[in-house]
Amino acid sequence: MQKHQFEVIVVGAGGAGLMAALYASRHVSTAVISKLYPTRSHTGTAQGGVAAALGNTEEDRPEWHAFDTVKGSDYLGDQTAIEFMAQEAVKAVYELEHLGLPFDRNLDGTIAQRPFGGHTNNITGKPVRRACYAADRTGHMILQTLYQQSIKNKVNFFDEFHVVDLIVNDGRAVGVVAIELATGEFHIFHAKAVIFATGGHGRVWEVTSNAYAYTGDGIAIALRRGVPAEDMEFYQFHPTGIYKMGILITEGVRGEGGVLINDKGERFMEKYAPSVKDLASRDVVSRAMYLEMQAGRGINGKRYLNLDVTADVVNKYAAEDGRTNPDGSPYRMTNEDIFAKLPDIIDFCETYIGVNPLTQPMPVQPTAHYAMGGIPTDIYGRVVIDDKNTVMPGFYAAGEVACVSVHGANRLGTNALLDLIVFGKHSGLKAAEYAKGSSFGSLPADATDFAREQFAEFNRENGTEKVVDIAREMKEVMFEHVGVFRVEDGMQQALDKVRELKERFKHISIDDHGKKFNTDVFNAWELANLLDIAEITAASALARKESRGGHSRDDYTERDDKNWLKHTLAWLDKDGVRLGYKPVDITKYEPKVRSY
Repeated sequence: MQKHQFEVIVVGAGGAGLMAALYASRHVSTAVISKLYPTRSHTGTAQGGVAAALGNTEEDRPEWHAFDTVKGSDYLGDQTAIEFMAQEAVKAVYELEHLGLPFDRNLDGTIAQRPFGGHTNNITGKPVRRACYAADRTGHMILQTLYQQSIKNKVNFFDEFHVVDLIVNDGRAVGVVAIELATGEFHIFHAKAVIFATGGHGRVWEVTSNAYAYTGDGIAIALRRGVPAEDMEFYQFHPTGIYKMGILITEGVRGEGGVLINDKGERFMEKYAPSVKDLASRDVVSRAMYLEMQAGRGINGKRYLNLDVTADVVNKYAAEDGRTNPDGSPYRMTNEDIFAKLPDIIDFCETYIGVNPLTQPMPVQPTAHYAMGGIPTDIYGRVVIDDKNTVMPGFYAAGEVACVSVHGANRLGTNALLDLIVFGKHSGLKAAEYAKGSSFGSLPADATDFAREQFAEFNRENGTEKVVDIAREMKEVMFEHVGVFRVEDGMQQALDKVRELKERFKHISIDDHGKKFNTDVFNAWELANLLDIAEITAASALARKESRGGHSRDDYTERDDKNWLKHTLAWLDKDGVRLGYKPVDITKYEPKVRSY
């Protein structure tokens, strides 16, 4: 068994992990451990942009950005953290520019910006151009830029290593256990500080925009070490995934003027969000789409609607809305403009469904997209372990795996990439500061025992259950009952089913019993993570008797600030899920009814 020692270890090589590694490596020895090659990380799929109130094309202010984020969170976001993120956004985007990120440009050379759902001019109430973008591949550009800078800064990379356990000694994080894919061997990584940046867990659901590797590893590992998960009932369903496939169609399509159309040829978002229409926040648009389909207005009676970005339709509705360019001229798009701004979307649709968005509408349905909940942290990425925000020494988290909480009950589009760069940066800086002021903690004598026990369970030869069957049943029941709309009976069915599946999981068998490149055994371990997260999610959702943001109940249709303006904390004990709560941090924005 090999041992490695670095002052800061980052687990995950997406945007948050690379930001953390880049800033930590400027001060201390730093390593990144990733189960993927870094540029294959899920950040690369982010399309539309990163939010920052630069004001390059029209008036905008960080204070407006902060309020939009609070309102978008359905007032569950922690306002100190939100204000911090909105203020840091401008600096963070310019830092990315200086690192070499090729943003689209205005004619005067400044960074171009486009509208996105939920981002408004707080005086007029109309959409504001706040999303800084690189065509429709912004996340890809961020990932490439940060990886190149990390290589330049001599960050150490351990690619295709699966981290399977957090090493804790006397309540302090002192390293991780990882398995090398190529050999199947266990490795110990000894550290002064550990940063988890492992992303989300969309593979809990049947239809998702998430990559195959997005299996909630970081949250599951932390849960097994006694760290709670926060606000897991709040999961965002993006309104526009390709029908049946879930592949994301960026909100940037609607930002450029695309509109949602039902079977009657109606632009239906006028009914649900009269002011901003198709640019309402994602939870509002997803629910509107489901209501349209429920009323029989899905295309040809099926469970999808059309997203139309053909030039004639864009120009028609832009004229009706009185939309103008920054110079005040009427807003108009040509096919050439659309292709220049959305090249990947056009390619996706032609490749996967044979639709050319320049001439045909795109069939879309809500798709499981983003986790608002995760490992609880403060604004510097320090993991907190109870309702008093007690910090766990040496343990940090950033990105989608973490819950700061800036997204609350619903995330605004383009705030995910912002979350990555702001809190990735500050977790890296704070971890480096902690590492410089401390020594290496002692490793326990049995550092790998817990991880070895987990994997030994997968190698039985008399199992009767298959990983693929349990995974399919979990995804189906979670999508059906813990999806866009929820009711008590359905969530209870989902919780009971997940617990049944966890029992069946104890009897799985795998075909490959070798050590080298054994993806069978890792699929089994990842399914164990997803089952734990599904149980936590269903239990947290069942307990919250209100509708708020991404948690929408047919049996409790109203938001209940008197009883439920609080964060959920969930621990995974031997006897099941244990729930607790902590207050929301409110500074200047008192809860109000959201309107769009």
